Amino acid sequence: MGRSDLIPSGEDRSGVGALNPSVVVENAPPQVRDLPEATVPGGDGRPEPPKKKRRRFGLPRPVYTLGRLLILALLVEYLVVPQLAGEHHAIHLLTRVDPLLLLAGLGLEVGALVAYGRLTKAVLPQSSRIRFFTIFRIELTTLSVSHCAPGGSATGTALGYRLLTQFGAAPSDAGFALGVQGIGSAIVLNVILWVALVVSIPVWGFSPEYLLAALVGGILLGLAALLVLALTRGGDRVGARLERAASHVPFVDGDVLRRSYGQLSVHLAQLTSRKEVMVRATVWATLNWLLDAASLFVFVGAFGKWVNPDGLLVAYGLANVLAALPITPGGLGVVEAALTTLLVGFGAPSGSALFGVVVYRLVQFWAPIPVGGLAYLSLQASRHQESRAQRLDTDDDTGDKVPMLSILRHFRRDQRAPAESNGLTSTPK
Repeated sequence: MGRSDLIPSGEDRSGVGALNPSVVVENAPPQVRDLPEATVPGGDGRPEPPKKKRRRFGLPRPVYTLGRLLILALLVEYLVVPQLAGEHHAIHLLTRVDPLLLLAGLGLEVGALVAYGRLTKAVLPQSSRIRFFTIFRIELTTLSVSHCAPGGSATGTALGYRLLTQFGAAPSDAGFALGVQGIGSAIVLNVILWVALVVSIPVWGFSPEYLLAALVGGILLGLAALLVLALTRGGDRVGARLERAASHVPFVDGDVLRRSYGQLSVHLAQLTSRKEVMVRATVWATLNWLLDAASLFVFVGAFGKWVNPDGLLVAYGLANVLAALPITPGGLGVVEAALTTLLVGFGAPSGSALFGVVVYRLVQFWAPIPVGGLAYLSLQASRHQESRAQRLDTDDDTGDKVPMLSILRHFRRDQRAPAESNGLTSTPK
């Protein structure tokens, strides 16, 4: 078969006329018909551009990938990990669980979240008049992001700063409140851990995990002490050094950095001078950690075995100090492994410790993710309503009478139109 066999009769054989690609393909041999469309004779010879892959469910690829990883972690934690206790033993524990204790543990966890919101409210300067319910929803939102974003607490803190400023807090006030909240909460956690260690070591003996946790906690406390010392005693000297250092960093304004440092120093001085605020913030931070630890205590006890409070506080403090290491978001996997291992070491049965930790993390880690998403939607709805109310108030203040006068003129004109058309209009004298 030659080239002429591919050209239907009646068509231009001189090569000047244009060939119809569809006709060429229909009359082509099988080896030509099977070629891709871009390589069929009579085409323009240019390959078609690759089709863009559609995003699943309209989500960006990083978000979709992160969601898949979180779902995988959830399935592993709640379908695979419980199998380690044995199928029959797991069924036995589940049939003997106390539902009232589960509800009590849930209530204690909610109380811990409320205490954390009260801590933020306590350290915010008085000039920031934000309602507690708004602060509580902001905390839920930041907690949700911290538990699922790769940046962990850093990403959640950035979102919390943006939300606080959107709802009326000054940028310096929001940054100061979040900084004091994080540093103060870490200090209180390490104090609780060290007190529990002092009580527990004579009873349970020393463990290598204690040394690692004490080292990490000591580093955190040292950094916090240096930061507080720089803010309270550094004065203009530290601000000038920051400005000089920022001059060598691109996209950083040294003057702005120096002013921000000065504002933080003033806020910290005001906070330390107000003893009642310091006491209130310390109380709320302590309640946050103790209520969270009590929730773990009750969840383990719901499966038939109570743990010694000193041993539980040591396990709880060690797990949360290790969770501060930026390995996984919210210490996912690290907290579960540390808590289960340490609780078993302190005398809890493996099954009770495993299921107690799994239920505790379901309430403490996983539940805030969807709840925080709903809280964020609620915050955005509140912002929309407030902005709409402000626009209406602005319209009322800038001349509500003008639109009303124009409406009255149109109404009178419409009333006169039928009378004029019937010749009933009276001539003014």
